[in-house]
Amino acid sequence: MAVGLYPPDQFPCIEGIRLSAVSAGIYKRTRPDLALIELAEGSNCSAVFTKNSFAAAPVQIAKDHIAKSNTRYCLVNAGNANAGTGLSGMDGGRSTCNELARLSHCTTENVLPFSTGVIGEPFPTETICRALPELYANLQADAWLDAARAIMTTDTVPKAVSKTVVIDNIEIKINGIAKGAGMIRPDMATMLAFIATDARVDKGVLDRLLTVSAGKSFNRVCVDGDTSTNDACVLIATGKAFNNEVNSINTGSYETLSNAISDVCSELAQSIVRDGEGATKFITIDVEGGKTADECLAVGYAVATSPLVKTAFFASDPNWGRILAAVGRSGIENLSIEGVCLYLNGVKIVEGGGRCITYTEEAGLEAMKNNEITVRIVLDRGDFSETLWTCDLSQEYVRINAEYRS
Repeated sequence: MAVGLYPPDQFPCIEGIRLSAVSAGIYKRTRPDLALIELAEGSNCSAVFTKNSFAAAPVQIAKDHIAKSNTRYCLVNAGNANAGTGLSGMDGGRSTCNELARLSHCTTENVLPFSTGVIGEPFPTETICRALPELYANLQADAWLDAARAIMTTDTVPKAVSKTVVIDNIEIKINGIAKGAGMIRPDMATMLAFIATDARVDKGVLDRLLTVSAGKSFNRVCVDGDTSTNDACVLIATGKAFNNEVNSINTGSYETLSNAISDVCSELAQSIVRDGEGATKFITIDVEGGKTADECLAVGYAVATSPLVKTAFFASDPNWGRILAAVGRSGIENLSIEGVCLYLNGVKIVEGGGRCITYTEEAGLEAMKNNEITVRIVLDRGDFSETLWTCDLSQEYVRINAEYRS
């Protein structure tokens, strides 16, 4: 069960966005598995994608389409990743875009496809195309949560976040939905995220907003250390709230909007970790005192991806030697271990290259009992700091992934 994560009961609309969800029959059991997001004409759209060399067919198609034309539709299916499917997967992905374009009277390049699910299985092109008329006919403004449910795979709860800010005395809304629970260590910029605002934003500024926001959020999470073939994050600005365009990064309007979008992305990213497959603990890793940000991230990810560290957290075992070993193998040159300090939920465990003289096993056990834990690592090498979010590794994670194709 997700750690401290609950789906919203209600969710606001964003002017200029309509959504729908249907059961296309991609899964063996009946469940929503196909979603559509419609962008009003004149909307701007930015996206970042996985850097996995085996990028799925929809990633390749979406990259091509967004570079050529304004986006009008995001078509998302669950249950089949359309990855590792070769030319037939590319043909299938394009066919679904073609069929939606025919129904909606737009061009094929106006459609961005997204897929999530099992890798290597033949793409169910005809199954999806048969469901498109119903999907298109059901578009409505208040279907955000329906879409969030339809894109789930091993997620246990739909992930949705909404924020409101005021710019130039006008109320601006930001909505976001995401899916992801396993194969999570994004390197973008099986995670998908769609964020929309009714602010009017210049395309170049929107690209910057997404790069900054994704960097602070989706690129700071880890469930199991695996980067999906299908990772994608989309940011949409419909411009329906007011006519004043955010067209420069050197304005108060940009700062306000950037902070709000980053908050939405961070909450969505953390919700993915909280719903990590089999997770029982939500872990924040704060790395301080690095010479560079990359150095801090190297340490943070060494800890976040260590199976030994993650299983110790699952067992509520303050086996701090595993954390120290991960820090030591993170690749930092000339790391002075005498300067490293380690804390668990404020309990100082390591200093001066060894166990802190005030530390007790009882204090460590008490810290590890919590289902939300902060690991603080101080390197004493500089002024940079970074924060990552991860979870523990349980027997349930093994079961879920052992049975994933069953």
